[in-house]
Amino acid sequence: MPQQEVFFEQKTGDRRIEVLKTYDRSYAREVFNRIDGEARESLAEALELRKNYAPEDIPDPDGSDYDDFLWEELCEAAREDVRNDPSLYSFFVVSEASLAKNEDLYISPDWPSAEAYAKKRIAGLQSALVP
Repeated sequence: MPQQEVFFEQKTGDRRIEVLKTYDRSYAREVFNRIDGEARESLAEALELRKNYAPEDIPDPDGSDYDDFLWEELCEAAREDVRNDPSLYSFFVVSEASLAKNEDLYISPDWPSAEAYAKKRIAGLQSALVP
């Protein structure tokens, strides 16, 4: 597997949230296939789909074509400098680990949106801990 590195890590209670940078497109696809609707909406916002496409050119988020469209947009945005390597992609994966399980929650082509998603998740966990 291509090299991966942790860009961010924070513990809250018994959970650890981290942002991992990976160059493994297969792993990225596995993560993408498992993220929930909220994460897909956040990804669509990070990719600025509404800014880059006319509304009629974006498939219906509940339709069968949307996932393929979103994946292609993610890959296009994750492509590294084609002058150096036209087949190199980098993705940022937000994961949550606890004693019971590890779960990938979000994937992005950029660090700022992955960090924002991780911090939003941390804030939600912390507010759940406050009595």
